[in-house]
Amino acid sequence: MLDPRTYTPSPDLLRDRVILITGASDGIGRAVALAAAAHGASVILHGRNVKRLEAVYDQIVAANQPRPSILPLDLEKAGSAEYDALITALEKEFGRLDVLLHNAGMLGERAPVEHYDVAKWMRTMHVNANVPFVLTQRCLPLLRRSPDASIVFTSSGVVPNPRAFWGAYLVSKWASDGLMHLLADELEQPGIRVNSINPGKVRTNMRLQAYPAEDRSLLADPAAIVAPYLYLFGPDSKGVSGQTVSCQ
Repeated sequence: MLDPRTYTPSPDLLRDRVILITGASDGIGRAVALAAAAHGASVILHGRNVKRLEAVYDQIVAANQPRPSILPLDLEKAGSAEYDALITALEKEFGRLDVLLHNAGMLGERAPVEHYDVAKWMRTMHVNANVPFVLTQRCLPLLRRSPDASIVFTSSGVVPNPRAFWGAYLVSKWASDGLMHLLADELEQPGIRVNSINPGKVRTNMRLQAYPAEDRSLLADPAAIVAPYLYLFGPDSKGVSGQTVSCQ
């Protein structure tokens, strides 16, 4: 496998590919959505804040790139009816799905287990681990219709280096990585590749929550780490599955 960090995508790498990105209104999700659209993808922008999603939408349209779609949905509160409506809309509009990026996430709180708020633990576990399971399960019929489908999970540096006070975020990211490995094995025969990406230290709002006193000028801009995402989205990563790819 080539080094995804130094990958140089062709201009039309993702032409005609349908890509669903959760958490696309800000940070890494926004940067990846803009990059995917710039390389020809029809991007489905998911998020909770419609105004922010519309800003990403407008930027893509202004650049004369494939017109994206907006998918406002609160993943923390979504139930069966909301997922049914989502899949119905995707089926009607596109008929298939080529890439699913699980980018949306929740930090929870930085606290020792002894004092961790139970409700916050449950919400963080749900958004970071349960939602990717449910969304993947519901999207699989659409992904199976793609000639070259890819599912990408978001990992974290705390997975290989677990440490105190990371609570539900750490545990949920372990679960997310476990789900990635499980799916990579289960979906080997249909030819759907499944991988995780560890973004590293990036200038995002979640990073600010975790490290409020950090010098943010030393952090990578989200736009600087998109190459590994594009690599896993496109045909050059065929045969790569069950891997965790680092952006830095």
